[in-house]
Amino acid sequence: MREFPSVPTPYSGRGIDLVIVRENVEDLYAGIEHMQTPGSAQCLKLISRKGCEKIVRLAFELARAESRRSVACATKSNIMKLTEGLLKRTFEQISPEYPDIKASHIIVDNCAHQLVKKPEQFDVIVTTNMNGDILSDLTSALVGGLGFAPSANLGRDVAIFEAVHGSAPKYAGKNVINPTAVILSAVMMLRHLGFLNHAATVENAILATLEEGKVPTGDVVGYDRGASTSSYVDALISNLGRTPARSKARAYKSFRPPDVTTTIVPKQRRVVGVDLFVETELGPEELGGNIRELSTGSAFTLKMISNRGTKVFPPTNSITDCVDHHQCRFLLNAPSGDASDLQILDLLSRIGAVHRWMHVEKLQEFEGVAGFTKAQGEN
Repeated sequence: MREFPSVPTPYSGRGIDLVIVRENVEDLYAGIEHMQTPGSAQCLKLISRKGCEKIVRLAFELARAESRRSVACATKSNIMKLTEGLLKRTFEQISPEYPDIKASHIIVDNCAHQLVKKPEQFDVIVTTNMNGDILSDLTSALVGGLGFAPSANLGRDVAIFEAVHGSAPKYAGKNVINPTAVILSAVMMLRHLGFLNHAATVENAILATLEEGKVPTGDVVGYDRGASTSSYVDALISNLGRTPARSKARAYKSFRPPDVTTTIVPKQRRVVGVDLFVETELGPEELGGNIRELSTGSAFTLKMISNRGTKVFPPTNSITDCVDHHQCRFLLNAPSGDASDLQILDLLSRIGAVHRWMHVEKLQEFEGVAGFTKAQGEN
């Protein structure tokens, strides 16, 4: 996203020129969802070390290819410490390999705030899938709208180039659409294919055409008086070979998306407990007493029950509006043991004889570090 000549925005003259590098395979955007109770839905947020490393390395390689000075990693790791935190930790582990580029981390909501307040401070922003979807639309608005926002989906073997806005069926056949985003996506494709001079020629033609100020499209000045798509493209073609007076295509070097084959094999791992999710209309105290009784004699002890992430049993002094979706956390009675599947199945059988359960999650430790988070209020 960059500032374009003759495209008036509240940020004109600020020199906006930034790239959002977004992971686009995993995260909430994968859409793995379940109705766990009639009134409670779940969406799995899957973040992998491999996905994080691929997108982080791509961000730094892109920064080098475009001679950019900094890469900011935007996450919500202060809340989602394991998922969003995995991107943050991966970024911090890899960034020292790129000492020529300034690396920083920013909480994603502050990133959105800073993009509106001072967008020119950013060069490259790398982030997770859902965050990237939101921030890319935000940043396009800073430079004139989605009609100016190109994108590339880069893989080792396959690459797809498209305008951020996707299709707009209601404008089909009306000859009023701003083609800049689509053409700039083609510029990105030419660069990816190694046709750097051709890419620069097309981008410079776009900039020269916009500098003339003769073909503002409907998304800029209104569809009732904006230039037609065909007249814009005709003007662009006539400017092929021209160098704009005030704005130039960024210098660019070819690069290949990094090949990442991350496999993590822990030296130590063990199952220290179980989270069992139960559907019930019982109150926390009645449910807690009943669950404790049912689990007596099993390999586990009930530690706590939470509702929508907040501890509700043992009782606290807080007031929580509960729903029918309860997380029952059990810890293995043997503190240094490793829970077996048979022990877990025994617990499920005991609880399932009385309560409807919909989900079970092993609580694991890797290298002695807990691989699970605590509920609000859990000690």
